[in-house]
Amino acid sequence: MENSKLPLTEHLGELRKRILISFVSLLAVFVIVFNFSENIFEILQLPLKLELRLDLTKPYLHIKEKIPPPFLMSAIAEVFWMHIKISFIASFIISLPLLFYQFWCFISPGLLSKEKKYLLPFMLMATVLFLTGVFFCFFVVLPFAVTFFLNYKTSDFVVLLKIGDYIDFCLKFIMGFGVVFELPLAIILLARFGIVSPKTLAKHRKYAVLFAFVAAGILTPTPDAFNQILMAVPIIILYEIGIMMARIIYRKKVND
Repeated sequence: MENSKLPLTEHLGELRKRILISFVSLLAVFVIVFNFSENIFEILQLPLKLELRLDLTKPYLHIKEKIPPPFLMSAIAEVFWMHIKISFIASFIISLPLLFYQFWCFISPGLLSKEKKYLLPFMLMATVLFLTGVFFCFFVVLPFAVTFFLNYKTSDFVVLLKIGDYIDFCLKFIMGFGVVFELPLAIILLARFGIVSPKTLAKHRKYAVLFAFVAAGILTPTPDAFNQILMAVPIIILYEIGIMMARIIYRKKVND
């Protein structure tokens, strides 16, 4: 270690400092983003306005515009809290580079000087992976999920969407996919700190594939096999990418 070990009280003080900076920064971004919450809400309605359908013949993907069902306000403060939720999630996504930077600042005292050069790649990779998961969910998963649920045996019903339930549905999936897409970075960090090796990761590949399909079966909003594969395949690909990157990192660590 480049620095001497810090006592527990100093570690806790540093942790409190980084959490405070992150909180204040997130709050400042939230104040700005809240003024645009209506625009964000319009964007979140896109899965309702587009119907996606797959066929086995060309064109394989059909995209059709449709009139979304009306929203229902069932509580006096429901719309207010809806704007709070979407503003907070948007603020969190916008603040990701700073939040990752604060995390790095907390762990960097225990790193060697040559390891600190990974600061910029770490921040960029973490942000890009999270945003990739967000966009994949919003443009691929949510349209299929919303189309399925709104058309599944609803012909005899008047469809009214509670605005709070719809926003919760979208935000949970968006954040979930964002976190899942951080898998390669988590594997790289585990390999860099010597917690796991690429050989161990490759040896347990079959369990990772099993976990991917189990997770897809639980988290996928539709019961059909296609949509489960739609979620499981990216997880498996991300795991393989993580193994390849871990081999590079592990090889560099051994050479160092």
